[in-house]
Amino acid sequence: MASTRDRIAVTGIRVRAHHGVFDFEREQGQEFVIDVAVAVDLAAAASGDDLARTVHYGDLAVAVARAVERDPVDLIETVAERVAEVALGFDAVEEATVTVHKPQAPIEVPFDDVAVTIVRSRA
Repeated sequence: MASTRDRIAVTGIRVRAHHGVFDFEREQGQEFVIDVAVAVDLAAAASGDDLARTVHYGDLAVAVARAVERDPVDLIETVAERVAEVALGFDAVEEATVTVHKPQAPIEVPFDDVAVTIVRSRA
């Protein structure tokens, strides 16, 4: 469990990728929307106005997008796990909450969104 309540969040990261269990999803691709929030002790960064003591949210967003774009997988659960691993790779991050949205999922009834949320902490 994270020892801090401080958070940095980047929401609505849009990535075109080719994940899914159906061949047409892999071939055509679709948009995935990623929300990531990381627990980071922000006191030292704030008091010293020091970027090096926090997580650069631009770097985090780029790393998340690259992780989602990588090799296709069947499940958005797997995509979420991949994103959490990337987020936890930033030194200051104690915990990552990741939501992967698949708003164009192949579902036969009207819907607004399909999403999976996971929370992962450093071991």
